[in-house]
Amino acid sequence: MTSLAVIYYSSTGNVHQLADAAATAGKKAGADVRLRRVAELFPPDTVAGNPAWAGHLAATRDVAEAALEDLEWADALLFGTPTRFGLPAAQLKQFLDTTVTLSLAGKLVNKVVASFTSTAATHSGQESTLLALNNTFYHWGSIIVPTGAVDPVLATPDNGNPYGVSSVSRGRPAGAAPDNLAAIEVQARRVIDIAAALKRGSAAG
Repeated sequence: MTSLAVIYYSSTGNVHQLADAAATAGKKAGADVRLRRVAELFPPDTVAGNPAWAGHLAATRDVAEAALEDLEWADALLFGTPTRFGLPAAQLKQFLDTTVTLSLAGKLVNKVVASFTSTAATHSGQESTLLALNNTFYHWGSIIVPTGAVDPVLATPDNGNPYGVSSVSRGRPAGAAPDNLAAIEVQARRVIDIAAALKRGSAAG
């Protein structure tokens, strides 16, 4: 069985919704799946000042926090983050910064990796956020799997770009659009399929 870890940070819920959809898609595809959130770094007083932020943190408190062991365990990894000034959120970046021991030991080599994001507006840094995440994966020696245009749903305006699934929240009903959820399912299946093919090839070799 191929193992998939979906690791994400979400402040008000859009990225969580995408991550949960990815985990569900992974299970439907027959993978062993772990859904993990990274730790919140902001002070409680700051979070409490935003009801949507505080509410989402409370609603997802039962989601297990990501650990380095999850990265070692997984054949495939999906990372999700909102965009912060065209970059990944500090919370996810901090977790990635703790992976240096795994990276130096070669334990992340050939992991199949992809990422997704959510922004308030269409031109708010979706592409630069995903490309910035790729810089970490290059250092790991992982195999980056882009979304490209492998399915018609990935070519719709709501889904952003060929680097990874993305969602736009401003001016829309709360939560990710149906096309976004369909797109993240395609992305999850693609990552799992490639990871499974690599496992088969390694076993045969």
